[in-house]
Amino acid sequence: MLVLLAVNYVKSLLSMTEKDNLLVRFDGETETISYKTSKNGVFQEDPVRPFGDEDMLDITTDARMDVSDLRDRSQGVSNLMSTATGEQNQYDDFHTIDWLKDLGRDRFRHRVIEHRAKENIWHRLRYLHDAWSGWVCVFLVGLTSGCVAGVVDISASWLTNLKEGICAEQFWFNQEHCCWSANDNDTSVNGCSQWFTWPELFGIYGDGAGAYLLRYMFYVIWALIFSSLAVLLVRVFAPYACGGGIAEIKTILSGFIIRGYLGKWTLLIKAVGVVLSTSAGLCLGKEGPLVHVACCCGNIFAHFFPKYGRNEAKKREILSAAAAAGVSVAFGAPIGGVLFSLEEVSYYFPMKTLWRSFFCAMVAAFVLRSINPFGNNRVAIFYLDYDVPWFFFELVPFMILGIFGGLFGAFFIRANSWWVRFKKASSFSKYPVSEVLLITLLTALVSFPNPYTRMSTLTLMERLFAQCGPADESDLCSYNRTFNQNDGKMQLGAPTAGLSHAMGLLFLALLFKIAFTIFTMGVKVPAGLYIPSLAIGAIAGRMLGVGVEQLVYHFPNFAPFKTECGSAGSKCVTPGLYAVVGACAALAGVTRMTVSLVVMMFEVTGGLPYIVPLMVATMMAKWVGDAIVPGSIYDRQIVMNNYPFLDNKDEFNYTTIAADVMQPRPNEPPLGVLTQDSMRLAEVETLLSETDFNGYPVVVSQESQHLMGYILRRDLKTALAQARKNADHTDESPVYFGRRIPLQEGAGPLPLKLSMLVDLAPITITDQTPMETVIDMFRKLGLRTVLVTHNGRLLGIITKKDVLKHVNHMSHR
Repeated sequence: MLVLLAVNYVKSLLSMTEKDNLLVRFDGETETISYKTSKNGVFQEDPVRPFGDEDMLDITTDARMDVSDLRDRSQGVSNLMSTATGEQNQYDDFHTIDWLKDLGRDRFRHRVIEHRAKENIWHRLRYLHDAWSGWVCVFLVGLTSGCVAGVVDISASWLTNLKEGICAEQFWFNQEHCCWSANDNDTSVNGCSQWFTWPELFGIYGDGAGAYLLRYMFYVIWALIFSSLAVLLVRVFAPYACGGGIAEIKTILSGFIIRGYLGKWTLLIKAVGVVLSTSAGLCLGKEGPLVHVACCCGNIFAHFFPKYGRNEAKKREILSAAAAAGVSVAFGAPIGGVLFSLEEVSYYFPMKTLWRSFFCAMVAAFVLRSINPFGNNRVAIFYLDYDVPWFFFELVPFMILGIFGGLFGAFFIRANSWWVRFKKASSFSKYPVSEVLLITLLTALVSFPNPYTRMSTLTLMERLFAQCGPADESDLCSYNRTFNQNDGKMQLGAPTAGLSHAMGLLFLALLFKIAFTIFTMGVKVPAGLYIPSLAIGAIAGRMLGVGVEQLVYHFPNFAPFKTECGSAGSKCVTPGLYAVVGACAALAGVTRMTVSLVVMMFEVTGGLPYIVPLMVATMMAKWVGDAIVPGSIYDRQIVMNNYPFLDNKDEFNYTTIAADVMQPRPNEPPLGVLTQDSMRLAEVETLLSETDFNGYPVVVSQESQHLMGYILRRDLKTALAQARKNADHTDESPVYFGRRIPLQEGAGPLPLKLSMLVDLAPITITDQTPMETVIDMFRKLGLRTVLVTHNGRLLGIITKKDVLKHVNHMSHR
């Protein structure tokens, strides 16, 4: 018998023409040869024993048999990066991935490569390539993200200034760079002789009514042009490029598939569209969309490395690092970006992903610093250089700012959610271009008369964060102050009419920003939420800071003021610091970020000595916001869009069990199952056509219902389609899902063996398992489905969608 087996084995080798992948496997009592044909790339089995099932076809697409790298070395070719059929694009659109299977597939692939590395230098190089491919990928992501962010920042600054005027000799310069390039000392009202406002280009000088109306008209016209281009680009080329993208990124990183959301067209249109939408003067920012842009870069570069491009679970490690790079280039905060990815968006974050995220954020920040788009030779957008520390009595106003941030965040989430639901229920959502143009027109008309809403949001925040100096003549620093030459300190003074006028304009700007941000978030252009929220908090903080400053001035003998500030008239309150704390509180109220936000803010401002006020305001904002509206704006967007996101930070404190949630429910049709050896090919195809399940349990028989395994719909359809290409397979061909094949009497239709497609170790629970445990399994293991049994008999199935429905039902009960 052994000699006969050896002879047949040699004959099989010599007769192979297309069988370039060879593997010997023992299946029960049957020794088989698995091979991969060059035509269809499908693993097939030929038994080598001279009796029994010599004509049986075995189709294998299961990840456990991913051995395409184990080619016959006599062929002289080794393909360590190829995978079995069905591994790439193995998930359909709007489906969730199976974390356990994908990570198991990667471990198997790594073991194969590691084993082959001992054979020769070529395989050793393959092994080293596999080891460093992750670092190379995140390096390319950081490099590209930094370059794209630099171009976006420079372009947005130029287009924003284009609404006001143009540089006569170098039209591609914004106002600041234009004035830097001027070599003469002749300066006009606008700062330098080379910069011309639009009225000046038409020969109208001064601040008369004609010049004002012409500036007003050009401001509105340019805003409409920019916004119309942005919405048309999004609508025609990349519908997924609208919005900020953080909610979708969170959902994708949790294991959801959204084809095209991180594609190359989305990357291009998002980068161009965010420049146009921010330049239009809308109440939105470019920082959130830059996270989406960085993740697009991560998705594109991951496809150049099969280790990540062909494995959805591994790809999300690159996307987590890309999210960190996005925040790094958006705010100049690499450490904050890593913490943001860990705290806010990532679902699976192993230690190696932390290191690679750190490296990716570092590279992105270095590239952005080299480009120097802000012209300050710093990574930080706003650099604080206060000469007065904060005092303990200021913790009270800092807490007030935190309360304001929480209240604002709760109000904004509810108001914006109502507006989005109203648009979906009405015909207003059918006209996205008209909606964008209408909001742009109203924004431009209302914002131009107020200088604090007319200027860009970054310029406004820079002025609000700034400390008043001796030579500062702006209305925000309009005090009757004196400068002490002896100690070099500014003395407190009474406010002038200019400061009162500035406070009035800031209050109107606060109302304007709140109202228009609510209606702008959700339009079909790239729109970020971070900068508008920071600006709202900064305005409120600056106003409160001026108020506290005047309290200290008018009541210098009040015990806390006298103890901390010392002699009357000395300056001990910095309104700019209150603007920074208020900005942090407002963003915390909207996003509910804590650690990452505080680190991000002191990286943005360079204000490490003021980390305690930032922490106090952030925690107060989160506590107040969660008490009124639990969850962030991104959590609300996920719920409104019905994304299958199972938050691992929520708690489930109910006493339900698996039997209360599993499908099918009582009085519903029974669960569609496959039997291991009693079904015909036509019956299996009928089950597939009549149901749309993502997978099917395999049981011993319809009578016993004892669970044997689980098979995916996609694999089953692929196998049946391949089998139908063989004319010997008819409707009456038996389909075997088990490893043991019953003996056939006489000649009959060619059987189809699909045992290698069956997962023989599916995740199962009993019907009495508490749902709290089931939910933890879905969260921590990244499951798609679990099978419910009782004494080994199949009772039902629980999917991730069933868990989400149950959690939502119990929370609203």
